[in-house]
Amino acid sequence: MAGGVGRDALYDHIGRSYTTTRATDERVAARIWAALGDARTVVNVGAGTGSYEPPDRELTAVEPSAVMRAQRPPGAAPAVAASAEALPFADGAFDAAMAVLTLHHWTDWRAGCAELRRVARERVVVFSWDPSYVHRMWLGPEYFPGMGEENVAGFPSLADQAAALRADIEVVPVPADCRDGFFSAYWRRPEAYLDPDVRAGISTLARRSPRELDGGLRRLRADIASGAWARRHADLLELDELDLGYRLLVGMP
Repeated sequence: MAGGVGRDALYDHIGRSYTTTRATDERVAARIWAALGDARTVVNVGAGTGSYEPPDRELTAVEPSAVMRAQRPPGAAPAVAASAEALPFADGAFDAAMAVLTLHHWTDWRAGCAELRRVARERVVVFSWDPSYVHRMWLGPEYFPGMGEENVAGFPSLADQAAALRADIEVVPVPADCRDGFFSAYWRRPEAYLDPDVRAGISTLARRSPRELDGGLRRLRADIASGAWARRHADLLELDELDLGYRLLVGMP
């Protein structure tokens, strides 16, 4: 779930335990697979370890990181070592192109979007995020001030993403028990962020030093133990899903 030139080195460094906490969530998968329609041939760009790859299609994976490619499970489609910005395929080579939580890692996201549209005959399906939601998730504002601003610096607006893909936008709420441990997946399970394995699977946290995270983690641990977090977020504990800005972009080339 990545796929640009700059992302290659990042995931070679932080992606070694990716499969420990990053798995396909069946509810998110259902939305992605439905958006693919009747496409039979699909290229998954920034494929990572193979999450969200539909099992009933002819699939080609693209993943620049050798560490991520090595973690693809037995039986997964072989992954081509290439970047989103320069896909080694002919125009219209596939019925559909897909990408999952990867666009923000591309060195040139507009070039990557253009490449998705170039190689897809029928549709492009991208699972992404709206950076205007940066303060909706409590972790950054309450425990790591400034992290959100750093994360969205250079992150394209949802409108720009949709325009580049000529895509319609669908809201994808995050289930309270989401199996895919991306940044906001544990919005109702704060103790998960104390687990170093969980943090290792979240690029935003994994690329920061222990010293940078220590203060926030100590405050979070104390708030969980005292019940302060639960009192402050009693409303969240009543919800089964939450809109935290994750979006499905479905476009026609």
